[in-house]
Amino acid sequence: MKRTAAILIANPLSALGVALVALVVLSAVFADFIAPFPEHRGAVVDFANFNKAPGWPYLFGTDLVGRDLFSRVIYAYRISLMLGIVVLAIAVPIGVTIGLVAGYFGGWTEAVLMRITDVFLSIPPLVLAMSMMGLLEPTLTNGMLAVTAMWWPWYTRLVYNLTRGEKEEGYVLAAEVIGASRLHVVFREILPNCVPAVLTKMTLDLGFVILIASSLSFLGLGVQPPTPDLGSMVADGAKYLPDSWWLTVFPGMAILIAVFGFNLLGDALREILGVDQ
Repeated sequence: MKRTAAILIANPLSALGVALVALVVLSAVFADFIAPFPEHRGAVVDFANFNKAPGWPYLFGTDLVGRDLFSRVIYAYRISLMLGIVVLAIAVPIGVTIGLVAGYFGGWTEAVLMRITDVFLSIPPLVLAMSMMGLLEPTLTNGMLAVTAMWWPWYTRLVYNLTRGEKEEGYVLAAEVIGASRLHVVFREILPNCVPAVLTKMTLDLGFVILIASSLSFLGLGVQPPTPDLGSMVADGAKYLPDSWWLTVFPGMAILIAVFGFNLLGDALREILGVDQ
């Protein structure tokens, strides 16, 4: 803990990343208590207060049907974080397992698994997600599946490279000499030494998952109205620039804060865990 505190004190950007991520997470978790108009996350219409500029009590202004933008941004954080956590919870185990198996066993197993991985890596992530969402109904669940399909290969490639180096280390050779099973060597000896790098990448990727999900929503392929989503709010507000600037600026700033915060936190975690650059 002392080393962590020293790193955060010595690097103000790392401390800023922790603060921004804490702001995003706490806003999402306690949205029901923070949002001044929690009912505005749904299909609510208040034409008496439509398209109002930022002020009191509408801190971020209101949208074209009178809903409080601040409340909707906070609830959109909840959707974005849930999507990011679920995507990584599915993609990381798949990618890590394939990377471990390919890196340790080698031979035809490595050739087959890594060529499949290379095929997925050769396709631009957003294009792959757009293609899948074009075939599926644009729902939150399908959005998660689309983003997951493009995310696991990055963990496969990372863990594959780590495993190839680790399997030549003395502790792995010693475990093999005393008769440890291959599964024991892979999951009890090699995997723990890959965890710091994987955790660092997961922290960095949370921001990128939110960005990709927002991009899909911006194109109309993600979360559908009336559910609040940062990407769809930016897309709807862009039609009314520059007059109703708040419709786009505040959701866009919310995306920026989330992505910037998780990137800074990932850099801090890399330094704390001693992960090589």
